Amino acid sequence: MNNALHDLRPLAPPQRHQLAFQCFDTLAEGEAFDLVNDHEPRGLLMQFHAYRPQSFNWQVVQANPGYWRIRITRAAPGGATAPAPQGGGCGCGGGGGCS
Repeated sequence: MNNALHDLRPLAPPQRHQLAFQCFDTLAEGEAFDLVNDHEPRGLLMQFHAYRPQSFNWQVVQANPGYWRIRITRAAPGGATAPAPQGGGCGCGGGGGCS
């Protein structure tokens, strides 16, 4: 299991989603990484559903004001358990559903 932790908070908004997808694309089935963000990454979840459908699991590890920790795992075929996106973009300004 990949236990990498990526803190997105210091990055410019467009770079946050790009890094998340780069990290995900290096994972083998069953591997995961955690990311930390300063807000709920709803827009990123929407993008994962759009660009990597049925291929990931999404777990909220910690949700506090200013600190969200999400674990993203590459799922086995047919084993994805990601929640459906709710609401609009995440507000980070990163594009792709964010506003």
